[in-house]
Amino acid sequence: MKKVIALAAILLLTPLTVLAASPDDAQPPAPATHQHNGVMQYTLEQAVSDNAQLHTIAFDGLAFLTGGFGYDTFLPPGKVSDYFGFQYMRDVDAAHMGHNTSFLTRIAVNMLTILNDQQRAQLVALAHTQQADIARFAEMRLPLIKAFRQNLDGQLPTGSLALSRKAIMQYSADLYALDGKLSYQRAQTMGAIIQSFTPAQKSALAKLKFGDYNSWPDIPEAHDRSLPHDLNVAVMTYASEMFSWYAGSEQADVYFCPERHGMYFGGFGMKTAPAMGKKNYSISTSLTGDSGQSFLAALTPAQRSQITGIIDLQRKDLAQIVVVRRAISDELLKFKSGGTADSAKVEQLSRQYGQLDGEMSYFMASAFAKVGQSLTADQRAKLNSMRTIDPKDPTGPFLYSTPVTNPKIADTAFLFATQ
Repeated sequence: MKKVIALAAILLLTPLTVLAASPDDAQPPAPATHQHNGVMQYTLEQAVSDNAQLHTIAFDGLAFLTGGFGYDTFLPPGKVSDYFGFQYMRDVDAAHMGHNTSFLTRIAVNMLTILNDQQRAQLVALAHTQQADIARFAEMRLPLIKAFRQNLDGQLPTGSLALSRKAIMQYSADLYALDGKLSYQRAQTMGAIIQSFTPAQKSALAKLKFGDYNSWPDIPEAHDRSLPHDLNVAVMTYASEMFSWYAGSEQADVYFCPERHGMYFGGFGMKTAPAMGKKNYSISTSLTGDSGQSFLAALTPAQRSQITGIIDLQRKDLAQIVVVRRAISDELLKFKSGGTADSAKVEQLSRQYGQLDGEMSYFMASAFAKVGQSLTADQRAKLNSMRTIDPKDPTGPFLYSTPVTNPKIADTAFLFATQ
């Protein structure tokens, strides 16, 4: 905990170095390159660093200003309830397969093969229990996404003046309370299964190394695939997360990738959507940094300052998120060791998390709108040229990664201020 508090203090006190130059001289910084012996290093410190955050925000800005509502809605299922170390296991994979579409499938299949019928049945039961709330989480995101795009397009609800920071934070708190509920239930079920592991199962799991894809045998699926698609996705997600939680560490559970927050602006739609349904497809790990840098370079100094200014605006929120994630992860870990977590505490912390993410999203939406509304025709053409879209790829809207038609979206007026 001391390490996290110290990290939070550093975040609060560290200025954004790229803003030291005058606006006329300001240039976009090079992408962060945290490497050791030529290998990219992924740490929580790197994820919250100014450069990692800036280029992720810039990438989202590019996606938002060149995309549309449908792309904004895309969200990989694994970005929900992410306290089980899976994202960290992806990012540190020794075989560099963490961002390949076969990564989750292979470890999930291995995990499900090791589990017995009763243990697998517990995961299926959990999927049935959570099915409605998993869908509701995706549906609850839609009003925020629509409001942010209305703000960009200048098409505000009648009588509205601007986005309401307070309303967005409150609504995001409700959204994250649902995320906390899902996380609590998952930890409860996975913890019970982990406690029931036999010596033979523990021995089999020991042969599968955390963060080493090459140690996971390529075996045929032995579990029941007759489940409906959404339930099967949930079971596969649970299985992969249970392995990373079992074999990982608190450090892995607390970790998040830079794009974990403000997930309403189409970054995943531009980066991850093209991978859906494609076997052995690797998502570029340099796309975010390179595209973010190109986006910043295409802006005027005044426009660029709107984007770089987000870093200082979100600094306190980001620092507090680190502390809150640690507290949630530590509480959920009680299930892993055979204890019981406090559901009320997880909900309260999750609401706090949602408020923080909501405020960060508000900062991003406001800045993106100001930049978007000031672009020249030449700038728009240049930004659009940075986005390559396969005509065969679905354009959404999506519930997670599944295309849907005419989703029901609540009226967004409550997310705007009237005075």
